[in-house]
Amino acid sequence: MPEKKTLERARQDAREGKSPSTQAGEFVREEIDHIREGKHGARNPKQAIAIGLSKARRAGVKLPPPKTGSSKKIQAQAARDSAKGRNPKRKVSATRSRAVSAALKREGRSAASHSSLARQARSTARKRGAAARSQAAKKAARTRAGNS
Repeated sequence: MPEKKTLERARQDAREGKSPSTQAGEFVREEIDHIREGKHGARNPKQAIAIGLSKARRAGVKLPPPKTGSSKKIQAQAARDSAKGRNPKRKVSATRSRAVSAALKREGRSAASHSSLARQARSTARKRGAAARSQAAKKAARTRAGNS
């Protein structure tokens, strides 16, 4: 279950009209904080991000499933998470919850280090084209101009 602060920050982003990925970023940040605090671990930064996105979908963030580059299994899981977000009435299985927590506790903590997150960000950015990177930089510059 996400923390109240995280849910509030995500709702604030939604009220401000920010994109679903920005809203989901709050959940990813929370997950990385949990790893850094030692609540649990993750195998790699991708796993930490995936857990955060899953929590976001289950919390009702309208985040679409990943594009066709990912496996059918991942797309199906994302669709299930989104469905849970639309209809959050079911009680969580205590046994499964404990099992997931125990499994994550056995994972390493280095997935949330600054260097591994930076490496992940760089490798993801390289996969995008030059035009997409340029567009992102221009948008960031516009955002900075608007905030100052």
